[in-house]
Amino acid sequence: MTKRQAAEDTADAAVRIISWRLLPLLGLVYLIAYIDRQNVSFAKLQMAQDLGLSEAAFGLGASLFFIGYFLFEVPSNLILARVGAGAWFARIMASWGAVTVLLAFTSSGWVFYLLRFLLGAAEAGLFPGVLYALTLWFPARYRGRAIGMFMIASAVANAVGAALGGVLLDLDGVAGLRGWQWVFIVTGLPAIALAPAVYLILPSHPERARWLSGRHKAWLAAELAAEHAKVPTGKHAHGLASLADRRVAMLCITFFGLPLAAYGLSYWLPTIVRDFGVSNTANGLLNALLWIVVGAALWLVPRHAARHSDQRWHIIVPPLIGALALVLCVLLPGFVLKFAMLCVAAAAIFAGQPIFWTLPPRFLTGAGAAAGFAAINSVGNLGGFAAQALVPAIATASDSKLVPMLFLAGALVAVAGGVMFVERRLPAAHGDPS
Repeated sequence: MTKRQAAEDTADAAVRIISWRLLPLLGLVYLIAYIDRQNVSFAKLQMAQDLGLSEAAFGLGASLFFIGYFLFEVPSNLILARVGAGAWFARIMASWGAVTVLLAFTSSGWVFYLLRFLLGAAEAGLFPGVLYALTLWFPARYRGRAIGMFMIASAVANAVGAALGGVLLDLDGVAGLRGWQWVFIVTGLPAIALAPAVYLILPSHPERARWLSGRHKAWLAAELAAEHAKVPTGKHAHGLASLADRRVAMLCITFFGLPLAAYGLSYWLPTIVRDFGVSNTANGLLNALLWIVVGAALWLVPRHAARHSDQRWHIIVPPLIGALALVLCVLLPGFVLKFAMLCVAAAAIFAGQPIFWTLPPRFLTGAGAAAGFAAINSVGNLGGFAAQALVPAIATASDSKLVPMLFLAGALVAVAGGVMFVERRLPAAHGDPS
């Protein structure tokens, strides 16, 4: 065996071990988080009427999640960089699970608004925290696939949450509780239950992983050191100071359109499918099918991108496909074609995101990377606020199903253009993917 073959075997073995040890657990954490974030879309089918809220008023309340998320995202990620992933993720899970359960006992619109804001504040830092943690465990050439595998959890969460949400709504009246109350109780408790396990199992750094051999730790440390040596030193390695980099601002603006389209679509999917004339349970199962398609795209696209040194087209093309599909899902006749375009649109919106998140580490490291991930995700996720607040208002004002989809499609086209503009201003990627 040659030295090169031995090095490749060491790399493959290390990445395989890290992937199996970390990604299922992190994926499960994100799955629960995503269910607790999106369960409001099914609860809305009963909850809005019970609280006496219009579609627009309920959408505003649901969107306050993203304000809490925005305000606390960067501080949360900076704390994570200091205390480690296990302890901080456990805190995040316990607090968001508690708030989710409390949502079951919402008595008024104002209480709903407050709890949705607190849910965003509680969960802030989870997604960008995982992205930052993955930079400590995976070299750049493996990172897109790792992020894609992690993000599959969001698709699984939507599938499980959709199927579960429909069934839980049909528990209406059991133990004197409304169906929407069961939605929040059943989906909130797993986060509280899993928090202690995350604290005990998740290592804060590769050096503390007992299941990683010295040879594999040495390989990983050398790979990451070589990458960091190529990133210019200075403000980019220091927390909040890295936010002054204009490329961070450009990535914030560019990413905005992806959550806008994702949440604009996922929040209204149960309502759109209900208009096909199906039951709550059938609605949930159809939504689950759509998210299975999204999961397949998150598996396939990063692997296809990993075979190419120029990966930017794997970020640019999917939003353009998604934009076209969003428009066609309104214009095409018949349930089958409309639903097929919804599946294509959802898959396209998510498929390029794992590759997008490989861009910040090309010029950010350390606490600077933690702050940069958080800033991009928090500002970008204000698109979720815009989606849940503006889309219903646009639909009501226009009295049209096409106009809201044109709005979301325009956001996706802007994402594609933004990636083309920003990517040219970043340092070259670290090596060719293998």
